[in-house]
Amino acid sequence: MERQHPAEQDKIKRRSNFESVEENFTAEQATNEASRCLNCKNPGCVKGCPVNIQIPDFIQQVKKGNLEKAGEIIRQTSMLPSVCGRVCPQERQCEGKCVLGIKGEAVAIGALERYVGDNTNAKNIEIKPSGKKVAVVGSGCAGITAASDLRKAGHEVVVFEALHKLGGVLRYGIPPFRLPRTVLDKEINNLKAMGVEFKKNVIVGKSITLKQLKDDGFDAIFICSGAGLPKMMKIPGENLNGVFSANEFLTRVNLMQANDETTATPLKVGKKAAVIGGGNVAMDAARTSVRVGFKEVYIAYRRTEKELPARLEEIRHAKEEGVIFKFLHAPVEILNNEGYVAGMKFEICELGEPDETGRCKPVGTGKYVTLDVDTVIVALGTGPNPIIQSSAHNDGIDFVTDKRGYFTVDEETRETSVPKIYAGGDVAPVGTSNAINAMGAGKKAAKAINEYLAEQV
Repeated sequence: MERQHPAEQDKIKRRSNFESVEENFTAEQATNEASRCLNCKNPGCVKGCPVNIQIPDFIQQVKKGNLEKAGEIIRQTSMLPSVCGRVCPQERQCEGKCVLGIKGEAVAIGALERYVGDNTNAKNIEIKPSGKKVAVVGSGCAGITAASDLRKAGHEVVVFEALHKLGGVLRYGIPPFRLPRTVLDKEINNLKAMGVEFKKNVIVGKSITLKQLKDDGFDAIFICSGAGLPKMMKIPGENLNGVFSANEFLTRVNLMQANDETTATPLKVGKKAAVIGGGNVAMDAARTSVRVGFKEVYIAYRRTEKELPARLEEIRHAKEEGVIFKFLHAPVEILNNEGYVAGMKFEICELGEPDETGRCKPVGTGKYVTLDVDTVIVALGTGPNPIIQSSAHNDGIDFVTDKRGYFTVDEETRETSVPKIYAGGDVAPVGTSNAINAMGAGKKAAKAINEYLAEQV
């Protein structure tokens, strides 16, 4: 049987709305797709999942029509099935290890997980109070995952979120056409029903310090505040009006609805935008630019399409929505017209020898082109914001960090150099920065914290 594919919103219609691009499987599609699973004795898909969801087990329940049981199996290790089913890079993780993918198409594990997550609810579980108290700094993937596992162990769990809405990068970074807000809210409400407490508008390091959290009786702290400091290009013209980091651009649209002219801080929409970068964030920024009204949207990338780090699905959707790709284009200068972006100059590259990442390094050819754009969005990644470390240093708490400013942690326990303080997600990344890897870090930290607190009388 061929792999099932969810229906998608018309590619022309979706250019002007933020509604979900992909629909869910129908019940028939879900059953048919589940029937493709070989139920391997040594499932590579489970090993490929950073949180080790028992994938063949839940798929077999879908095949039998037992969705509630399938949901229970997934939620034993992941409280975010509807989220992960939409945003995880399954093609490089669970689906990438599927035996069927060797000679054909892998089982659509992500779509099945999303189907189960959307059509089931987390069950109430009995929680025996431990008398212990844990602070979680950040309400993104790592924080939500850790909070769930810590609460199941009976601890009082308080999640501190700097913004006025919960979800971290899942809310401010990922557009609703990829992750509908109703889906994210449902997952967070499941945690609230478990007794996890959330405190919004609290910047740890400013509103409250780590020392104060310790003094308030928290027995352990898990820092997963994300990496919100944008990396820029450091080229002439970068301070002009019309230049955004992808972080700012997406946050303003996703969180503050800046594309609505009636909001307090509306976004000035030009005619042509250039997005610099080739990852999922670049795709999100480009596809969002299309939706807010730019007439032409380019993605400029220093390498070829083969090296694009974004998910294949996101690249396909971007092309369908009219995004124009400019490969082998290295940024040189943003042109100035009385303080505003008037265009962008690029050097044409060719691929040279592999660099330290194993990818071929782009080498300039001495040939230059100019793109006629009035907006530039830089999507080259982010770094750690030093607020927490600086505040802690003032209180005599000094963390060991790497040369880029990320927390140095024990790979298995996620404990920092300061006892009883743990870190995970984008502030202490391991491997590729994405939702499921952050969740894996959250699970490791929660496991270590639970073991430590169990030993305390």
